Amino acid sequence: MITCDYHCDVNETTITVRHSIKEMLATWGELCARANQHPGDTPPETPVRRLFGGGNVMLKGTKCASSCSCC
Repeated sequence: MITCDYHCDVNETTITVRHSIKEMLATWGELCARANQHPGDTPPETPVRRLFGGGNVMLKGTKCASSCSCC
């Protein structure tokens, strides 16, 4: 599992989520579903982009730092 930061340019929001290294989220709806967050007024089909340099690789059986938002 990896943690990745995704940004929505429409609502200027960045969300950190955990997912498989092979998975790529493309829309606000997918991102909100993965983050278990209500999409608010932003249409679910709004594109999001993964931010490079954000996120970490999580090895099975390891724990995040207490300040991490993915746990």
